[in-house]
Amino acid sequence: MPLAKSSCAKIRNLMSVLFNHACRYELFDRNPIYLVRQSAKRRTPPAILLPAEIKALIDGLALRERTLVLLAASTGLRQSEIFGLKWSDIDFDRGTMSVIRSIVYGVVGPCKTESSQKPVPMHSTLADALTQWRKRCTYIKPEDWVFASKRYRGRRPYWGQTILRKYIRPAAQRVGIQKRFGWHTFRHTYSTLLRSVGTEFKVMQELLRHSSFRSTLDVYTQAVTPAKHAAQAAVMSLVFSSDKDGEVLVAG
Repeated sequence: MPLAKSSCAKIRNLMSVLFNHACRYELFDRNPIYLVRQSAKRRTPPAILLPAEIKALIDGLALRERTLVLLAASTGLRQSEIFGLKWSDIDFDRGTMSVIRSIVYGVVGPCKTESSQKPVPMHSTLADALTQWRKRCTYIKPEDWVFASKRYRGRRPYWGQTILRKYIRPAAQRVGIQKRFGWHTFRHTYSTLLRSVGTEFKVMQELLRHSSFRSTLDVYTQAVTPAKHAAQAAVMSLVFSSDKDGEVLVAG
């Protein structure tokens, strides 16, 4: 199947579970998936944007796209979560966002995991950008989408892949970014930058809202909110620092 290896591995495992149930109810006498080998290892490493590249991209975008990229790069939210945000999810006073839904191919549903629904810290730079964006928006009621589409009169959010293809990637090429990237690239980049500034693994796990980072890291204590804000601020300082040359050292 023309899917990522991890997706193929998940399908293989699901099929194995189904055949195990079939064997249990004597519909089959063996599990044929047992002999199917499918690696979950990536074919190629994911693309990562350098801090200087993120800054150049942000500077070359209009307000809507700039806010979207800043949101993705400073929080690591998935595409489905970014476009699933409503104004009621954003607490400007506390500097946090509540990620409680996702939207995939126009269908609204729950987040990927229970951990995905934890509050996300919002850096002041992002808060300012969202404030400016809200001033330009037609739909600003609490129940309205943050990125509501005018074409659908606010009933649906914008289509993320269209914005990426028509506006963000061309802007990236104009500023000299030749890497092929998507919305998930910003999540990979956020994770890499968190590591580069020495963020504790438990804080990384909670900022990225993974169910578990590694089984050996489950002994870490619950990360406190100030630690999350500090880690996020360190990443943002990399992006907006004028005296950086754009190189990132990744902790191994």
